[in-house]
Amino acid sequence: MKHDKVGSVMTTEVVRAEYGTPFKEVARLLGEHRISGLPVVDEDDKVIGVVSETDLMARQAGTPDPYEPRKRLRIADLTPAARRRAAKAGARTAGQLMTEPPVTAHAEDSIVEAARTMAGSHVERLPVLDEQDRLVGIVTRRDLLKVFLRPDADIRAEVVDEVLVHALWLPPRGVDVAVTEGVVTLSGILERRSEKEIAVSMTRQVDGVVDVVDKLTYRLDDARVQPEEQALHGVADQWLRRL
Repeated sequence: MKHDKVGSVMTTEVVRAEYGTPFKEVARLLGEHRISGLPVVDEDDKVIGVVSETDLMARQAGTPDPYEPRKRLRIADLTPAARRRAAKAGARTAGQLMTEPPVTAHAEDSIVEAARTMAGSHVERLPVLDEQDRLVGIVTRRDLLKVFLRPDADIRAEVVDEVLVHALWLPPRGVDVAVTEGVVTLSGILERRSEKEIAVSMTRQVDGVVDVVDKLTYRLDDARVQPEEQALHGVADQWLRRL
């Protein structure tokens, strides 16, 4: 089963900055292009960091008020995070403002992998790299959500072809597959419990699936059967080991 690749949904016209790009130019680029962040690249187009609106706000918030009395140095001011904030308070260039190391994706990564990276790192965008780790695009949360615009008919066709026929070696009509607004309902009787679990698990991995309603039943509970005794075909045995 193949997932759509990041390269199919990324934006190829990437607004970028270099290490020495001035602070005001970074702010202008963000405002002019109505974006909330951009990658910082070196002379070889490799991403060395990312500058976001949050970084610019940290720069402004960290600028001392000349009318406030000077604060005494505290232990908390010596932590790595405090030192990074202090450095950004005096930043004049993109390189001094940027957050590093950058969180990135590759064009050949699946949309699922990119979404997991984005969620796990709590970022809103990922610079996209090619095989030489050079910047070729950028993907945002909105781009990744486009997968859920996939027509129900396309989702159903993939579930039938990839899950039922190729993975479980079932006839196309062996299980009833209904898709409404991305929600897949599986109904029918399978021979083994393991086949039911595989069918549900693989269906959840299909691009555009919002949820799976499991109405499947089975004739044989093979949960306690040793792996070498199972008679699953195709790629089904590989999926069983992942469950």
